[in-house]
Amino acid sequence: MKAVQIVAIGKPLESREIARPAPGPGEVLVKVSAAGICHSDAHYRAGTSDVGFLPITPGHEIAGVVAELGSGVDGVSVGDRVALHYLFTCGQCAYCTSGLEQFCRTGKMVGKHVNGGYAEYVLAPARNAIRIGDSVSDAAAAIMMCSSATAFHALNKARMSPGDSVAVFGAGGLGMSAIQLARAFGASDVFAVDIDSGKLKDAERYGARPIDPTDGAPEVQIRDMTAGRGVDVALEFAGLPVTQEQAILSLGVQGRVALAGIGSRPFTVAGYPTLINREVEIVGVSDHLRSELVILMDFAQRGLLDLESVVTDRIGLDAAQINSRLDALAEFHGKTRTVIVPS
Repeated sequence: MKAVQIVAIGKPLESREIARPAPGPGEVLVKVSAAGICHSDAHYRAGTSDVGFLPITPGHEIAGVVAELGSGVDGVSVGDRVALHYLFTCGQCAYCTSGLEQFCRTGKMVGKHVNGGYAEYVLAPARNAIRIGDSVSDAAAAIMMCSSATAFHALNKARMSPGDSVAVFGAGGLGMSAIQLARAFGASDVFAVDIDSGKLKDAERYGARPIDPTDGAPEVQIRDMTAGRGVDVALEFAGLPVTQEQAILSLGVQGRVALAGIGSRPFTVAGYPTLINREVEIVGVSDHLRSELVILMDFAQRGLLDLESVVTDRIGLDAAQINSRLDALAEFHGKTRTVIVPS
């Protein structure tokens, strides 16, 4: 089968022919209908975040049709439309049994530790298959598995409550989902911070108040627009020291910032005036839970989450086109979400 793989770190992905996998006990083989291109994939290509082996097929936002079943599989049938929870866990360790499956001691991430969705077929544990709602497209279901799920988990970790004000730093795929979800959860006000004027227009369409950093420091603009109070919750999706610092500085008294953007550089926080004197909390966000995916699929089925317009680009399983989109993401100029459609 055809796959587009990371063959060498720091080099463009390559199109290769690899063996089509066969499902073992408890596994399903899924014919890929849609695979989202995530900023994390650009990090894997660059070596900012390590992969398990080379060559490897990236892609962790996956939707498709069940093509084959391994032995002992029930609850899913050949022909079912499914999206895949990207964390392959044991389901038995202390983390898995206490609702912290993303820290499973033997957990693996599809597209990072095992071959992923930049291919015609992908293998996964049957328990990772999430049925796609009839009114939800394959592309929407695919990006839901990462960008929407991480945004949802970030809001949960930040303990967002109805009436809270929210600032979203980075209005890409995660940010657009976060804006919609914050609105659905009853946020009193939502601010979107991004350097891309097109993304800010999209964010405004979803009910966010746009903040352009070229007009001045975002945290100052947010404080000016909140009568000096700042926001209750800030979500940071860019993974850059400057936006991490801005997100923290945008908070009001007892505000919570959830950091979900992947980055390797440190950032600076003035302890007393910034954190201690306002009882501010900094919360790390790692992945998401399968249970959150089920809730999100229900939201999308009921029309509470619009992901169709978040998918701004569809391409084939073509190495050159994929590398082009990863190049743009690496420079923070990527489209909101690009989805690979293999067939």
